[in-house]
Amino acid sequence: MSDEDADAGAGVDAGDRDAGGTRNEGNGSDSSDAASDEFNSVVATVRDRVDPDEDERERLRAVADRLTTRAEEAATELCDDADVIQVGSTARGTWISGDRDIDVFVRFPLELDRETLESHGLEVGHTTLPDGHEEYAEHPYVKGTVEGFDVDVVPCFRLESATEIRSAVDRTPFHTEYLRQRLDDELAADVRVTKQFLKGIGAYGSDLRTRGFSGYLTELLVCEYGGFRPLLEAAADWQPPVELDPEDHGRETFADPLIVIDPTDPDRNVAAVCSPENVARLQHYARAFLEEPALEYVEPADPKPLPKTELREHLERRQTTPVAIRFDAPDLVEDQLYPQLQKSLDGITQGLDDRGFDVFRAAAFADETAVVFVELAVAERPAVERHDGPPVHVQDHAEGFYNAYADDPDAYGPFIDGDRYVTEREREFTSAREFLESQRLFDVGLGAHVQTALESDYEVLVGDEITVLLEEFGRELRTYFEPRP
Repeated sequence: MSDEDADAGAGVDAGDRDAGGTRNEGNGSDSSDAASDEFNSVVATVRDRVDPDEDERERLRAVADRLTTRAEEAATELCDDADVIQVGSTARGTWISGDRDIDVFVRFPLELDRETLESHGLEVGHTTLPDGHEEYAEHPYVKGTVEGFDVDVVPCFRLESATEIRSAVDRTPFHTEYLRQRLDDELAADVRVTKQFLKGIGAYGSDLRTRGFSGYLTELLVCEYGGFRPLLEAAADWQPPVELDPEDHGRETFADPLIVIDPTDPDRNVAAVCSPENVARLQHYARAFLEEPALEYVEPADPKPLPKTELREHLERRQTTPVAIRFDAPDLVEDQLYPQLQKSLDGITQGLDDRGFDVFRAAAFADETAVVFVELAVAERPAVERHDGPPVHVQDHAEGFYNAYADDPDAYGPFIDGDRYVTEREREFTSAREFLESQRLFDVGLGAHVQTALESDYEVLVGDEITVLLEEFGRELRTYFEPRP
């Protein structure tokens, strides 16, 4: 299903905004007028790019209507009370030109058991999309392509309230209805500009690789603040945690940097998936765009692969030690793979830090293979390590520590330093490579499928050896070594 529905209060009236989404507050200074003109000029250019023209809208309507009719005929043959609706950004008029997602939801009555719903849903999906294939979210659905449009046919329960949901997709029709009532043409246009802005800065998408702003969240924010520019002005001054409650539910507290209470379900934070980095990223670029509007902020970065010569220049300049664990990527969808990679990255970096190999920065990449990439400030340690015991006056613990090491021929001490016993003992690993190639690697917290892949086979790359990663991960390494907000 499209990101629009992976996750608004009424805004200002359309008449209170100019074409750039700017609140009209009366006459200002010449400099503010010039700044506003520059802002509006850039926004107008963006709108020319992202607004679908009438021909594109008509083609989408024709395909969506045909598929909805076909799905409804198939659904009502199976269940008299079934119905079909179109949801998502193409139903709400907030889709960006060139985005070609049509989401068709088949709603079944609540008394249907889940197994039957899934069976009926797949049958309707295959009838609607004869060349489609099955995919799985919380339950299976059918995905296919019709005349260049990406189409999902998804079964769900028809409910009176989003608080009664049986699965996450049951909320989506409520989201669509809520926003249809609140989005006028100007707000919808501002939503498209906002989505393109978020794409340009790399913060759009609620998938667990990006952990950014979903389409639904973006629409709610634009509605709540009353346009693109008011949203940027507000975000520039956010002091997280920021809480928005469009329908004043006032029932739940969440521990997230951005909290947007779902208007249709007060127990849910629509922004829960947003990472602190992406909330901060929006703030950074909101300030930058307001200060100096430019098209570069709405153009997604497409970095060129980093060549070997430049990678070596970075390594020479930084004088750190890169290490990488490379293995066959588990056969998982991204929303399953990336949380496991993140868990494994956290576990491995903690394991390195605990053994004195100070982690400077780290990242994880995946394609055909997967890589946990760690840059170390310290890669080699002495053969001995200091081990502090308890203060001598803590008799029971102190005597236990002393007796444990008193007859150890490989330990120095115990001796007294200050008021406590200390021993210097042999270090288990003197290099990061030793640790990463040992069985102790499997003592750290790893994602289950990552651990299985590592148990099968993996390689450790240190220093200049990481240049072999460039063929597969040249773009990721450029992004790593040339970071931006």
